[in-house]
Order: sequence, then C-alpha cells, then structure tokens
Amino acid sequence: MASPDDGLTVPVWLAEDDLGCIICQGLLAWPVTLPCGHSFCRDCLQGLWGAGRRWSCPTCREGGAQPLRLRKNTLLQDLADKYSRALGELGGAPGGTPRPGPGPAPRPVPGPPRRAAQPGAAAPKSIPEAGRELAELVERLVDIVRSLQKQRHLPESGPENKLNVLGMAFSGGVDHSLISPKLATSNTAEDKMRDILHDLEDIRGKLQENLTGKEPPEEQRQVKLPEGLSSSSCPRTDQSLLASRFVQWAVSPTFDLGSLPYSLELSEDRRKVTVSHIPQLYAWSHDRFTICQVLCSQAFSSGQQYWEVDTQQCSHWAIGVASWGMSRDQMLGRTRDSWCVEWKGTSQLSMWHMVKETVLGSEKPRVVGIWLDLERGKLAFYSVANQEKLLGECPVSASSPLHPAFWLYGLYPGNSLTIRPVKV
Repeated sequence: MASPDDGLTVPVWLAEDDLGCIICQGLLAWPVTLPCGHSFCRDCLQGLWGAGRRWSCPTCREGGAQPLRLRKNTLLQDLADKYSRALGELGGAPGGTPRPGPGPAPRPVPGPPRRAAQPGAAAPKSIPEAGRELAELVERLVDIVRSLQKQRHLPESGPENKLNVLGMAFSGGVDHSLISPKLATSNTAEDKMRDILHDLEDIRGKLQENLTGKEPPEEQRQVKLPEGLSSSSCPRTDQSLLASRFVQWAVSPTFDLGSLPYSLELSEDRRKVTVSHIPQLYAWSHDRFTICQVLCSQAFSSGQQYWEVDTQQCSHWAIGVASWGMSRDQMLGRTRDSWCVEWKGTSQLSMWHMVKETVLGSEKPRVVGIWLDLERGKLAFYSVANQEKLLGECPVSASSPLHPAFWLYGLYPGNSLTIRPVKV
C-alpha cells in the first residue's frame, strides 16, 4: 500500500487462499461481503441462495429470512486484480501455482518478483526430497482408500484400480517386500480395501523410519492382526489392537452453530465449546437447544466412525450421539433418539440408553473415545489414556442419521469440551 507522503510501497504477502471463494474454490470475482464479515463471489452466492437454501452465510450460517442486497467490495476486487496481474508476471495462473514453502518469502502483491527464475532443466532432487514426495504420495493414497472405505457400495473395479495405482506408485526403487501378500488373497472388495489401507500405513511407517533414521512413534506403527482375527470384526478390547485400528475410522467433527444455545460459545475452529459467562448474541433459530447442549454438523447414517473428546476442563458433562430431531428442551440420554455417557461430578460415571441409566464406575475419564458402528448397530465408549479402556457399549438405531452430541452443566461458566485430533 502506497503512502501519500513518500510513495513508499510496502509489500503485502498473499496466497491465493487469502483472496479465494470457498464456494467455487477460485479467486474472488465481483466479491461481496456479508454483514458477518465473510466474502464470496457474487454469482456464487446468488447461485447458492437461488438453489432454495436459506439466505445465510455459507461459512457461519448467519443470515435472515430475507435476501440481502449484495454490494461489491471494491477493496477486495482491487486486491484480487493486483494478485492476478502479479501472478501473470510470474507466468502462472490462479489455482496452478505451488504454495510457498520454507526459504524465500512468498509472492509480493503488488509488484514483480525480486528475481526471475532461471531457465533450464530442473535440478535433480536429492534422496531426502524424493523420499518426502513419496511419503506425501502415500498420505494421499491413504486418504483415497479411507474415502472409498466410507462408501457403502464399492464398485468391483475400485479395489483393483487402487491396486494398480499402488503398484505403479511403488514399482520404481521401492522394496516390493513392503507390499503384503494379503492383497492377492482377499475375497471381498471391503477386505481388499482394509488390506490396502493396512499395507499403506505399514509403508508409511517404514518410510518415516528410513527418512528420520529412527523407529516411528508407537501410535504410528501398524500392528499386524493375529491369525484367526478377521479384519472386518469390531475393535477388540485388547489394547495393542485397539490403538492401531481406530485410526482408520477417525473423524474430526465440528460443533454446529445453529444448534448452539445462547449459554455456549465456540472456538474459531468449532472444535471447542465453552459455557459462556454472558449470553451470546446468536440469531434466533428453532434448532437451538434451550439448555447447555449442542450437536455437531456431521451426521452419520452408515459405516463406522471414531472420535475423541477432551473432558479435563469440564466438571459436569455428557457425550454421545443423537438424531437432529431430538427435543431441544430434553437432556441427552433421556430420549429414545439419544445415547450418551455422563459424568455429573459426583464420582459416578453412567451410560444412558433408551431412557435407562447404567452405572459404569466412579472414575472420571480425562479423554473419552466414541466408537459408532452403524453396520452392527453398536455404540461404545472408551477411556483414552496411555491405553484405551472400554467403559461400556449399547445398541443404537440408524433409523435417522446420528450427530455427535454434548451437554455441559450451565451453572459453571468456563467449563469446556474439546474435540481433539485422534493420534495417527
């Protein structure tokens, strides 16, 4: 930005994400900014609202019953134009340039680069660089297989296609003994997917060991299943198996702002909910709870999922699952479409199922793991410490999608629950 006094140009370092639209995933075009402060392409926003949805912000869902008048954000448009021009001088195109990494500073906007790239062939990659790229490829393959696992119906050609990709990816320069013979012996598409994922994670561990020169952490090692145990069976209470197998089904849900009562507030990443000292100024919604409860945005109607919740900063809580239609003035576990494990701060841990309470023990778990297996209609709760310990399990019904659900005792401001990442 130039100063009117001395004409000094101050470089502003921008990445494409800073000027991107989350709807079209491209650079902002005719940007508009909503009252909540979030910005989008005008045509993208109008197209989204024109699809019959509520006139609300796609990011935070703040909005009203009437459409808003959209006015152009000239400052954002000017920045987007300058970014495009600077990118053109670099010979790139939006969406096709690599992210800046460690070393030289990122691209300045406005203005040309300090020095032009030298023409000629690219320098050969060092062994560590090639190893890191191979590790990144394995990560992408793991993500692909996990995504395919979550689909209920897999085409018969799916696993074979992934086998071909795997063979092509690792045929050059990698010990073929890393790939397990299980790939050729699985009988079903589901078993093949599980076997591929097991092998990919095993390869990832070996790559990390080779790159760092030391054994990978225990929680990242793939534990081979003993003979006689089916890979499609439920996680067992055997600690060495449990820790390694939950990673495959780990999800990271986020709290839903629309169901949040006025007594709770969320962190910026929506993975921590706290009892507020003062009522929050949320827009009215019939989906909001009248007590200190909140659901997550994610809904599960099939498959297997696992997530973990840190309870150390909360003295009274309940954690479980519920349907979106759960009554907004009822407590978790006291309805026929909600299930939970509950700690009331009175040295009693209970599980609620079908409006019935089962006492589980007298110790408060610091971290609770929730295992939802809708293929078998089971919900299990674990105490997660150095080793996972089964607290209790109960049957669940998948007649309607289930959301992760939480209750915090509303008379204790500052109490908080956090959805933490599952260790990989």
